[in-house]
Amino acid sequence: MIQVFVTRQQMQDTMGTDGPKAVALGSFFGFVSLSCSFAALSGARALFAKGAGLVPSMAFLLASTNLVVELGIIIAIFLGWQFVVGEYVGGVLLILLMWLVIRLTGRVAPIDEARENARESQEAEESGSDDDRRIGAKLRSVETWGAVATRYFMEWQMVWKNVTVGFTVAGIIAAFVPRAFFEWLFIGGDDPNFLELAAQALVGPVAAFFTFIGSMGNIPLAAVLYGNGVAFAGIMAFIFSDLVVIPVLRVNAKYYGWKMAIYILGVFLVVLVVTALLLHYGFAALGMLPSADQVQAVTDREFFKIDYTFWLNTAFVAVSAVFVGWKIKRSGFETSLGKGFLEKLLFGLALLSYTWLAIGLFVV
Repeated sequence: MIQVFVTRQQMQDTMGTDGPKAVALGSFFGFVSLSCSFAALSGARALFAKGAGLVPSMAFLLASTNLVVELGIIIAIFLGWQFVVGEYVGGVLLILLMWLVIRLTGRVAPIDEARENARESQEAEESGSDDDRRIGAKLRSVETWGAVATRYFMEWQMVWKNVTVGFTVAGIIAAFVPRAFFEWLFIGGDDPNFLELAAQALVGPVAAFFTFIGSMGNIPLAAVLYGNGVAFAGIMAFIFSDLVVIPVLRVNAKYYGWKMAIYILGVFLVVLVVTALLLHYGFAALGMLPSADQVQAVTDREFFKIDYTFWLNTAFVAVSAVFVGWKIKRSGFETSLGKGFLEKLLFGLALLSYTWLAIGLFVV
């Protein structure tokens, strides 16, 4: 809704510097945007292209992918409240550390070149102009709510493949990969020394980089990892790694050029590893480190019961049905394999996942 009701120009006007106010507003706008990773990338690109500072633009990106309610709900279901606290506290730390790292290294970042590339890529994709009416007029407009329905449909088009593949991969790993493999991959287990903990915090994003599942799909896999002896820091680093995966690097390269994309990747990698370590030792000092015993195995969960989540899901399904129907009525139903090899590969893997799940239902 924020993408429909608030113009890009209005957002940019408040975020034109790298000062505290601009960073705070960028973080706030990211928090309320409730975007998936790819929508957040587009929003951050729009801000940066129209003159917002690099730090507020990246703060928007980090907040919109880490300080979101629905991600916290999924983390609470699969991992527990300590990880929810870690996600939100860590999200703030990510933004602050990113701000610090860019202030220290910004001279080597090709900011002007990246902004020009961002403007060119945005102009090539945009059609029409921002709606400059007041918020009240937009809220009363049927056309505006129709645009919300269209945006909602587009968001799900971007994320369904990642979520499907993520949950399927998590289930396969939980069922077939032995604990010994995780003990080998994440050295030190759940009680590592500092060097082993740092290694786990590095392995987490490396694993995420090659799985390219996405923030929502990463959570059940994170539960599998934690249940198999990976330390808190390694899990948090893995959860934070949705912006250092192959598709995100590719999109950033398209938006800003490869030099800036690699710079952003490096900044995010540094800050997420440091954040994961700070969270681990901070929680340890406060006696808040969770136990792996509290994480129920994915294969042992009771996935259907009539409780508050059932009614919330029912409400969300009803709203989704209304929005999808409205979108189809407005502009029809379009679907595609996606652009580029990786998107087509992900589409194929999603279909394969549904086939796998269907076979599993009949076998069980």
